[in-house]
Amino acid sequence: MSFALVQIPEMKIVGHSLLAGAGILSLVAGLASQQALSNIMSGFLIVMFKPFKINDRITFNQTYTGVVEEINLRQVVLRDFENNRVIVPNSVISTQVVVNANLTETKVCKMIEIGIGYDSDIGKALKIMEEEIMKHPLHIDNRTAEDKQNNVPEVVSRVVALGNSSVTLKAWAYSDTSSNEFIMYCDLLRSIKERFDEEKIEIPYNYQNVIIKKAE
Repeated sequence: MSFALVQIPEMKIVGHSLLAGAGILSLVAGLASQQALSNIMSGFLIVMFKPFKINDRITFNQTYTGVVEEINLRQVVLRDFENNRVIVPNSVISTQVVVNANLTETKVCKMIEIGIGYDSDIGKALKIMEEEIMKHPLHIDNRTAEDKQNNVPEVVSRVVALGNSSVTLKAWAYSDTSSNEFIMYCDLLRSIKERFDEEKIEIPYNYQNVIIKKAE
């Protein structure tokens, strides 16, 4: 019809407009169908190779973390820790590096890192951290039977850095799930701080000296 209108002088402008509009619509439809096809193909690949599944906790793009609620041919729906839903097209998430906390097991290792003063007793501080971790009810023993036979300690702690104003200590604590790991981590920060206070282990903090000079 557009070609027929172009042949009529009085209708030539209308015909050209219709042709241009049809071209734009074809381009938009082509792009939309290409995106839709990309999402569908990516969805098939996700279902086939299973980099994650429903109820897995994943992080992608080093930004978004949540529990997978839904996987369909168009998108993946995540529930974040604030109960928001993050909707990600399949073609996007399939091209990102995805960290899956539940791919083979649900156990999580949490690193407890605390700085102490240079005048504090390092050995005592490390022992306090180990004791507080071992007595927490959500901590699990991650050692193998061979580790136990070789007397590998249940909790490992190390000096990992010497900073400008503190000695950095780190201990490794294991829990059975990510949710329990977060609770354990919060509890341990409090209990270790309280033990440090009791045992006179200093945790340095930044401060400034202000010098006030009187005008002569």
